[in-house]
Amino acid sequence: MMTRMQISLPPEDHRRVRARAAELGVSAAEYVRRLVARDLGPGPERGNVEALFDLGHSGGSNVAQEKDRYVGEAVEAAN
Repeated sequence: MMTRMQISLPPEDHRRVRARAAELGVSAAEYVRRLVARDLGPGPERGNVEALFDLGHSGGSNVAQEKDRYVGEAVEAAN
């Protein structure tokens, strides 16, 4: 998803941006996005979503049915 951003350029820079974008066959906005991406480099590395699978693996117990007991045991242990 894109976030809209407004920038101001001096008229000559604006003209040059539009001309260079036209040379590349892209919009001025795409040209600026490419410049920003090149300057910032690759974004933060995303974690491996597969690491979330088995997170909190119950080991075969039915947590949904036993939740009240588990919460009670946790409260007793904390006191």
